[in-house]
Parts: sequence; C-alpha cells; structure tokens
Amino acid sequence: MILREALQSATQTLLKTRIDDASVEAELLLGCILGMSRTQLYTEPERVLTSAEIKHLRRLVQRRLDHEPAAYILGHCEFYGIDFYIDCHTFIPRPETELLVEKAVEFAQCISHTGKRITIADVGTGCGAIAISLALALPQAKIYATDISAPALQVAGMNCRRHAVSSQVELLQGNLLEPLSQPVDMIVANLPYIKSCEFRDLSPEVRNFEPTTALAGGEDGLDKMQQILEQMPRKLSHGGCFLLEIGQGQGRVVTSLVKSYFPQASIELISDLGGIERVVKVGLQVRKSVSKE
Repeated sequence: MILREALQSATQTLLKTRIDDASVEAELLLGCILGMSRTQLYTEPERVLTSAEIKHLRRLVQRRLDHEPAAYILGHCEFYGIDFYIDCHTFIPRPETELLVEKAVEFAQCISHTGKRITIADVGTGCGAIAISLALALPQAKIYATDISAPALQVAGMNCRRHAVSSQVELLQGNLLEPLSQPVDMIVANLPYIKSCEFRDLSPEVRNFEPTTALAGGEDGLDKMQQILEQMPRKLSHGGCFLLEIGQGQGRVVTSLVKSYFPQASIELISDLGGIERVVKVGLQVRKSVSKE
C-alpha cells in the first residue's frame, strides 16, 4: 500500500463512524507513524508503506473508532501555539481556554509596568498548559501550578522541562489554592463546571476517556468555584485579580456567586469570538474573609 492509498483508506474508515474532521485526523495518525507533518504527507504520495507501518496505522485507527481522543493517541496537542505532552491523566486543553491566557497576560503586563515581579497561581493545572503558556509569555513572572492529581503533576513537570520553565513554574500538589504558602497577585483557573445531569450528554471521547475530576462540577456545576471563592481571601493579594473560565450560560449565576462572597468586587464577563461568555474577571480590593453561614 502506498501513502496516498493509506491516507484515503483511513479517512474513509473514520468517515463511516462519523468522526469529525476525519481527513485531518487520518493525516495526524499517519503523520505520527511516519514522522511526517501533514504537509509532508502530500509530497511523497507514492511512498510504499511497510507492513509494520500499515499494521500500526490500523491499530491507531481502531483506537479512534473506539472514540479514544486523537490527542491521547498521539500523546500531544497544541495550545496557545505551544506543543504539550498529554496522557489520560490530564484534561485535553481546549482552544477556548486560550482566551483565559490572553486576558491573564494583559493583566500581568499592566502590573509589570510598576516594576513588581508578578506572582500567579494556575489552579488545576493538569498538563501545565496554562501555567507554561503564561511563563513563556511572561518571563519575569513566578508561576505556581496546583493540582490535586499527582499523575497530572508528573505530566506538567515533563512539559515544564520540555519548555525550559522548571525554574519559573513551581508545581504544588493539593486542593485548589490550599498548597499556596502566601498570597499571589493573580489567580487563573479553568475549573470543572459540568453539571452532574450533563454527563450523559457528553461525547464518548470526553465521557469515557478524560479524567472525571477535571470535568465534574457537582449538581449545579459550581462546586469547585464555590470552594475556590472560600479559599481566596487568604490567597489573593490586595488589588489582585482572579480569572475564571466558565461554561456556556453560566455568566449570570457565577457573577451572583462571586458577589455573595465579595460584594465590593469588580466583575467583568468576557466573551469569546463566538459571543459566548467564557471568562469571568474578578478584581478584589480587600482581603477580608466573608462568612458563609
């Protein structure tokens, strides 16, 4: 079998199972086997594949037919223009989360004009995509990346070493903000926000393969958001900023939740290119605890 035929065969097989972007995924799988970019695949269409390469391709295609996400099959994905190693212990970074990074960078650059070295906490870091993206964009910043999962932190550590930011990003194991020993200037979080009743509607790729701890937000999807708000008074510096990614349609309820804890906070809802409210930006002027009875 030649390369062109292998690519056509893989694409048709994926199409029959209604895999989205079947041609792109076939290119990625074949490129992974041959060590070729998607562009390179079309420069040698008559290349003859070995029997081992054909068998390998069939195995990878079958894994995709079983709904395993391509990112886990390939062992990496791109986020914010950066390539990250991932495995089944980490949530797959989504393009929509890049807005969270963009807004965090904007706020950090405003603070950096004062000459102060900004400190940032990335909560629930997973593979470290947000923390490392911030570190590379803000070389003078100190990043604390927390996660409750030890296997996830191992993946994040691999990515920190890969992108040479291990001295800038400190990995901390624990629940949300608990591992922080002192307040930081900015907290960035993409917390689980899927409601319990919504799990049955998730795709098999998400429901059966991605870590539940990175998805489950409780009955109303707000469990982790409420926990982090309870921890925040002791963990965010005066004048600091909290940036939180939210799910579609959660803007009003999350704003109300923040106000219940911090009535004087300034709150901004930021929409993505599709017009969906995607990020909540919270500015706290005081660090006084609010009692929740």
